[in-house]
Amino acid sequence: MSKEWTSAEIRQSFLDFFAARGHTIVPSASLVPLDDPTLLFTNAGMNQFKDVFLGLGDRPYTRAVDTQKCMRVSGKHNDLDDVGRDDYHHTFFEMLGNWSFGDYYKKEAIGWAWELLTGVWGLPPERLWATCFEDDAGDLGRDEEAASYWRSETTIDPARILFFGRKDNFWEMGDTGPCGPCSEIHYDRGPQFCRLQNDPAHVCGVNADCGRFLELWNLVFIQYHNKGEGRLDPLPQCHIDTGAGFERLVAILQGGDSNYESDLFTPLMGRVQELLGHSDAQREENHVSYRVVADHARAVTFLVGDGVLPGSDGRNYVLRMILRRAVRFGRKIGFTAPFLDQVASVVIEMMHPAFPELATRREFILSTIRQEERRFSRTLDLGLERLEEVLDDAQGQEIIPGEQAFRLYDTFGLPLEITRDVAREKGIAVDEAGYLAALEAQRARARAVEAFEEIDEESRRVYRDLLEDLQAQGALAPCGVQYDPYSATELQTAVVAILRDGELLPAAQAGDEVEVVLAATCFYVESGGQVSDVGTIASHPGGAEEPVWEVAVAEMRQPVAGLLVHKGTVQFGEPQVGDSAWALVDYERRMDVARNHTATHLLHNELRFVLGEQVQQAGSLVTPDRLRFDFTHTGALTGEQLERVVWLVNEGILLNYPVTWERKPYREALDEGVIALFGEKYGDVVRVLRVGWPNKPMSQELCGGTHVNETGEIGFFAITSEQGIGAGVRRIEAVTGRGAVRWVQRRMRTLESAAAQLVCSPEEVEQKVAAHLEEVQLLRKQIAHLQRQAAHSRFEGLLEKVQSVGDVPLLAARVEAPDMETLREMTDWFRDRVRPGVIVLGAVIGERPALVAAASDDLVERGVDAVRLVRGVARAVGGGGGGRPTLAQAGGKDPARLDQALGQAPALLEEMLAL
Repeated sequence: MSKEWTSAEIRQSFLDFFAARGHTIVPSASLVPLDDPTLLFTNAGMNQFKDVFLGLGDRPYTRAVDTQKCMRVSGKHNDLDDVGRDDYHHTFFEMLGNWSFGDYYKKEAIGWAWELLTGVWGLPPERLWATCFEDDAGDLGRDEEAASYWRSETTIDPARILFFGRKDNFWEMGDTGPCGPCSEIHYDRGPQFCRLQNDPAHVCGVNADCGRFLELWNLVFIQYHNKGEGRLDPLPQCHIDTGAGFERLVAILQGGDSNYESDLFTPLMGRVQELLGHSDAQREENHVSYRVVADHARAVTFLVGDGVLPGSDGRNYVLRMILRRAVRFGRKIGFTAPFLDQVASVVIEMMHPAFPELATRREFILSTIRQEERRFSRTLDLGLERLEEVLDDAQGQEIIPGEQAFRLYDTFGLPLEITRDVAREKGIAVDEAGYLAALEAQRARARAVEAFEEIDEESRRVYRDLLEDLQAQGALAPCGVQYDPYSATELQTAVVAILRDGELLPAAQAGDEVEVVLAATCFYVESGGQVSDVGTIASHPGGAEEPVWEVAVAEMRQPVAGLLVHKGTVQFGEPQVGDSAWALVDYERRMDVARNHTATHLLHNELRFVLGEQVQQAGSLVTPDRLRFDFTHTGALTGEQLERVVWLVNEGILLNYPVTWERKPYREALDEGVIALFGEKYGDVVRVLRVGWPNKPMSQELCGGTHVNETGEIGFFAITSEQGIGAGVRRIEAVTGRGAVRWVQRRMRTLESAAAQLVCSPEEVEQKVAAHLEEVQLLRKQIAHLQRQAAHSRFEGLLEKVQSVGDVPLLAARVEAPDMETLREMTDWFRDRVRPGVIVLGAVIGERPALVAAASDDLVERGVDAVRLVRGVARAVGGGGGGRPTLAQAGGKDPARLDQALGQAPALLEEMLAL
């Protein structure tokens, strides 16, 4: 290899190579696959083309090339524990890929891959090996076609063309769906890279998993449809789907022995070294931590950039876990203050030319990372301290109970992965099954269980087969159900299928709960935060005034792309497949929804105007009764800001702006300044919604929802609440139209009722309430003062209970105290009167036991530790605590055992004094 390649040059040369061969360069899909509930993250380049392979979608091109952002954090695709410890595992990575949708096939895919690898990038041909498929579990035979093209279209040594079975050389999307043989290109790094060369039983070779041979590129020939149970039907068109791991390619082309030695990682680790002031020797000594921080900084930056925010479930938990894991590894090598945003800043600087969304969302990304790290740093030391206690208690054992690991997460925010890392360093495992059981139990109690897959795969297969059958019969168009919720709210169409409990029926009876498939529909299907339409489907044969049957539609679903089902109940009559029918949307409800949806666009625009253009939509819910709008912002809005936003939105309503939409190419829309939302996947042609005058719109966003025609139809807008819901994310709830009128009426009734009870006019309520609150605060201060006086009087009597442990005075007693502050104050009273001395006090505060312990400085020097003392006492009441050697406190769960717990204090003190 004569040329020295940068990673940016390698990426661009891949795109340019295939663009010159008729491929359309398509942008990377988001890491959040919102259109595929079976995936947590986008984990392969083909994800965004899955609908094409399934025959449920198409593109305006037949050849495509891209570099896809991917995440793999668990399961067969990646082991998080290996990240940083070996040379090639990562959480975030890029996948280079080229595709053919029914266009070219094996000959071109193989020839072009070889040309790029050897002719453009200059890889030595003698180091490349190719593998082809040979069926070892069926009757598909040997892929001699692919092997023949390796011999005719490349200069590879035929001896380096190998055949492997289904495990290595047959690609499947899942248990069902498109699949086919594949041909992999492997790179020989040399015998010195074989990890098993000292094993006399090992035979070094391709797919031997020894580290010498690395898979560079997988060429998948999609030619079958797996129908399940081993049935493979030929597809009407054959496709090409290739994937090349970018990080691995860069390392090889740059001559590195590890991915982490490439320019994708060295600037990040260099920044870490600069921040720490480490020598090169210190960096090498801590190379695993350096690698983990660099890898995780990339993952965190891209996840936040695609709209994922730290949280406790699903992909939000994964982000939080990866970020906190990076912080913990940073702490191991010397960081004591937040640092990760500074490493993320380098990621953005390096990667934004290829992924421009990073630059656009730079401030939001960095502030989100900074806030989450600060939040975690406040509890990290306490959590690690508690983990050390757990590990000390587990000495001599092989495993930490899952319940204890869960409490570390629940109380201190230590993810299971961090607990597992620290425990492994001490040779102790974690009961992960027990942890997951405790986590699931808590979620069940909170009724907050989330599922990524609402429809199981078997049901999805049934719907997919139904769609294919209806298309084959001509009952549905090639695109599926004709869907137009924008032109009208009623539509004459035909019933093409009826399902009850997943079973197809020729007809249904009154009272049946059914799913009805129509040839066309005007019902909106829930998407983009807007709820589905409701209404009726009715049949009026021969133009009869009264329907002969009617179905009340309560919900819309899209189980697979192209198929829409109307879920509802047969009110009367017997609907049959083939009947002509009218689809009738509930118009009043549709208009309530439309008012709220258009109002979210006005709200978004005014928030950006008042708070700054860094504000981005982070989620929404549009229902007939209210709207909910989540947005990125680092602090609560002031009362003045909220009033300003409300005023501006209502001003936009009163100006009665026109609301229009049009379809245009995605890239063209972005070039015109149209706002695209975090995490959404858009097609090549998008729907642009504009609010305002044609030559100067006040708002323009990509949106597939239903809206009013003019803003005046919204009527009135009012914000009902504003609150934080996560790191850097705020939520506004609001009402419009009829809902806003009802809200104002309720507020007025409440105000008038309060005025009547305070015996004043509505205008005087605020002043009257302030006066009453001032009086209440004064009375509370007086009560607190009297309680402290009473506690001090009782304390004087407690001094008679001081006992001696050796030569040390000890007071261990149960007291009455209104709060923990009073308990701590009692220890001060004791130390003022008894010195040297030790005190342990317990009280029941709010139906839970509370404990405090204190020791004089001279006794601390003799080995007395208030922290160990209070923890020892607290164990008896099912609790724990912490603090300083001179003063510590604890809580517990069982107040009935408080006296028993206090009774242990003398023995614990005697042990510390070694008497």
